Amino acid sequence: MTNAAHVFDASLASFEQDVLKASVQAPVLIDFWATWCGPCKTLGPVLEKLAAEFNGGFRLAKVDVDKEQQLAGYFQIKSVPTVMLVKGGEIVDGFPGALPEAQLREFLRHHGVEAKSPAEPEPEAEAVTTPADPHQEVVRLRHAVQTEPDRDELKLDLALALLATGASAEAEQLLDALPANLATEERAVRARARLGFIALLKDAPPREPLMAAIATNPGDLRARHLLGVHLILEDQTRDGLEQFLAMLKQDRQFDSGLPRKALIEAFRIIEDADLVGEYRRKMASLLF
Repeated sequence: MTNAAHVFDASLASFEQDVLKASVQAPVLIDFWATWCGPCKTLGPVLEKLAAEFNGGFRLAKVDVDKEQQLAGYFQIKSVPTVMLVKGGEIVDGFPGALPEAQLREFLRHHGVEAKSPAEPEPEAEAVTTPADPHQEVVRLRHAVQTEPDRDELKLDLALALLATGASAEAEQLLDALPANLATEERAVRARARLGFIALLKDAPPREPLMAAIATNPGDLRARHLLGVHLILEDQTRDGLEQFLAMLKQDRQFDSGLPRKALIEAFRIIEDADLVGEYRRKMASLLF
């Protein structure tokens, strides 16, 4: 086990917590290696150097394929070294072999992985107050945006308020116009995920016919998916997650992996960290 602050040994037992869940906060680079592998001895130190230099911009998970054969088997590792990048609970890219440092830096840059300055304090979580009347909040924020049109953070606040009133089209326009630093903020990402769920229901049946369809045929995964989306958007989040989990249990490959994708999108929407953690563990127990 390395003592470096941003490098750790990953195992099957802790993979969901240390890699998948952790990658929501910061990207995780997985280095599949072996003690007998010559190129691994070249690549490993370079990856560890970059992890230290990026200072939490990403974390490096080391997987010894001989000690973690089941984990390596799940990822279908055919050769070492193999590197995979996990962001937001999903594998987004990877490569086999030992790349030079310059190409490793380009790989990280391509995926938006940036170094954190040790002198830069972590941004404090912005206090969000729930207005008594979301329509009044829209009126207040419209006035604020007109008064200070250059303050893009007010436009994000307005987009979120509009979304709360059901004005999804205008909210989406405001989100589309945000600068990159705000477009990747957690609240904006959550709003985007919610808009995606709203779009799924554009021509979908209401809840009752979907529930009737599932009662008649519990294997109707399309109906389960749409019912789960309804429930998530109506803040019946646990019930919605249960629908997606049932899909995963019945057929994880349905519609190109839709059950897993639906769960991950729901995790982006739901603000209850404990509930998300509970269902991430349930999802992982079915996948690994």
